Formats: sequence, structure tokens, C-alpha cells
Amino acid sequence: MSVIQRHIDSILPELVALRRDLHSHPELGFEETRTATRVVEVLRETGRLSIRTGVAKTGVVAVLNGDKSAPCLALRADMDALPIVEQTGLGYASRSPGRMHACGHDGHTTCLLGAARVLARMADELPGPVKFIFQPAEENGGGGRQMVEAGVLEDPPVEAAIALHAWPTQPVGTIAVRSGPAMASTDTCRIRVEGRGAHGAYPHRGIDPILAASHIVVALQSIVARNVDPIDHAVVTVGSIHGGTVCNIIPTECTLEATLRAHNARTREGLRESVRRIAENTARALGATAHVEMEEGYPVTVNDPALSRWVVDVGREVLGPDRVVTDEPPSMGGEDFAYYGQKVPAVMFRLGVRPPGADSYPGLHNPMFDFNDDALAVGVRMFCELAVRFSRRPPATAG
Repeated sequence: MSVIQRHIDSILPELVALRRDLHSHPELGFEETRTATRVVEVLRETGRLSIRTGVAKTGVVAVLNGDKSAPCLALRADMDALPIVEQTGLGYASRSPGRMHACGHDGHTTCLLGAARVLARMADELPGPVKFIFQPAEENGGGGRQMVEAGVLEDPPVEAAIALHAWPTQPVGTIAVRSGPAMASTDTCRIRVEGRGAHGAYPHRGIDPILAASHIVVALQSIVARNVDPIDHAVVTVGSIHGGTVCNIIPTECTLEATLRAHNARTREGLRESVRRIAENTARALGATAHVEMEEGYPVTVNDPALSRWVVDVGREVLGPDRVVTDEPPSMGGEDFAYYGQKVPAVMFRLGVRPPGADSYPGLHNPMFDFNDDALAVGVRMFCELAVRFSRRPPATAG
């Protein structure tokens, strides 16, 4: 058994208790005050870390061996929860009504805290600094962007960043690494269709925005089918439509909201242009007017190819060659870890949480989801092994 694994085993019961405590007290983006306090308490107990709090409101950054000149690796975890009513029935279920750790961020934070504790014990053996980034507001808040803007990749300068994400389709004991585009961009579109109100019995006296909006919904589905390269990945989903008050009145306007997802910048821009063109012209053809507003979301999350190969190699050596998956398809979900990857080589690997032998497991953002505590040791081990080996990685992955 390796030294790292012995250290992990010695603190694993405490990590399980910590993860369940975090799960019981979920906090939404930029409100993670209790979570940040718990993070700082654990970090201070090591006695070896320099700690910065209040980064991007509630973020925490800790540095180990900041005085060393070898390359610095950043390890990142997100801390926020979701506005979901938990339905797991667990003894440690959410105590905050309408809030839940349904995306595994309680487990991500615990894995990173476990790595900080283990690596602090091995500080004298590490050739360079390690930076631990505990980020707020990954769920729609863009906390990653704000952390990067706050300088978390500087002082000491970070040469690469690595994160993990709980993955329900992969079994415990495994990781999956997708090289290249791994998570999609996440833009939002709001379309306000303006018509002319009238009595429902006399539709010829008005311009029906609900009819125009319905044609727009159908027409938007042609974008992926006919405007996007079939071997590319893209999604246009209209998830919200609101208009009218009662059945016998044609309203003045109707509104739509859609999410646009893509795996490269060119397709992303093409989606925006196509949505605007189709919405405006479809409405115009029916005598209505479409006002289109685009809200820029997260960029595409791209795993650096060279760094991905190195993470795969380390994973195969540490976990076993059959426990590292490299053919997991890219996800159409989004991640603000993308902002780190725009500045330095970065990789987010997927941490299996499905119990062995189980055919399925509740998905992310599901009210029945719970991070599997059996995956904690694997997440901590990977973080630690990557940090210990970082300065010895092949030259092709450097810089």
C-alpha cells in the first residue's frame, strides 16, 4: 500500500462525516458562507497552508509550499448547491428547504479537502507549490470566471489546473477522461414575440403571438437538423413558453426561453445567428415581431490533450489500466471550469459514483442524487498522485 493511500485511509471516516455535514447544509451560489467556514477550519488544522478567504465573495484559496519555485498545479472544487427539493430520505438529507447538493459539489469539496490534508503531511516531499481552489457559484453564477478575474491563477503562477466531477454513469473505482471538448457552452436565449391583442372570437382583428411563437419553436428545431454539421454536437431546447391569461383572449405578446449548447466556438456562434434569424423572420411572416435577447453563458470546457494523456497515464498506474475510461462521450452539460482552461492547460476528469453492480444511479440535478462516499478515496487519491507527480510529467504536457 502506498504512503498516500495509508494517509487517505487514516482520515477517510472524517472525510465521510465532513461530506455528509456539507450535504446537510447546502448553500446556493455566492451564499456559501457556512461551507467556506468549514473549508477554512479543515485547512487551518493542517498548519502548513497559506489561506485566502473572501475570493469572489465566498471563495477560498490555499497554497502549499508557495515559496518553492517548481511548477505550480491548481486543484479546483466547486462548493455551491442547487435550488432543488431533496427526495433521498437520507438521515443526512438537506436541512435547508428547497436547496440540495444534487450535483456532487459536497463530494468535490471533500475530495479537495482530503487532498489538502494528505499533501500537507507530505509537504517536504513535494517539489513545487500546490494551489487548492474552493470556488463558489458554479451553477449558473459564473464563479469560475470571477475567481480567475480575482487572480487565483497567479501568485504563484499556475501552470495547469485539474478538477473532478462526480459521474453517475461510471462505477465507483473508475475515472473517465475526455480529451478535447468535454462539456458544452451554455448560452440562453429569450424571445419576446409581439402581436396585437384581440378577442378570441375575432382572431382576424389581432395578430396572434402564441401562434407565431409556436411556429418559432418548431422552426428552431431545424437549426441542429439542417444548419449544424451532422458530426458536430449542438442542442437548441426551448424550455419555457408563456403567453396569455384566459382562453378567449388573444394576448399582446408571448415569450420563449431556450438554451443553446455547442462544443466549439464556430458552432456556438452559428446557433446564435440562426436562432435570431429564424425567430425574427418567422414572426415577421405571420405579422408579428420577435425581439431576441442573447445571454452569454459558459464557454466550451476543453480538456487539454497533452495534459489529458498524462492524467490517463497516472490514473492507469494508480487505479489500474481497466479503471480509466477514455471513450466516454462529451457532455452537453456546461461547466465554468472552462474559464480556467482559457488561461492555462486544464483537465476535468469524471469520477465514477455508481455503486458496483448497479445498472443505474440517479443522475446529476436529480432530487434523488447523492454523492457516493465510496468514491471519496478515489478522488482524493487522484488529486494527490497528480500533485506529487506534476513536476515529473512529460515535457509535452508542460506549459
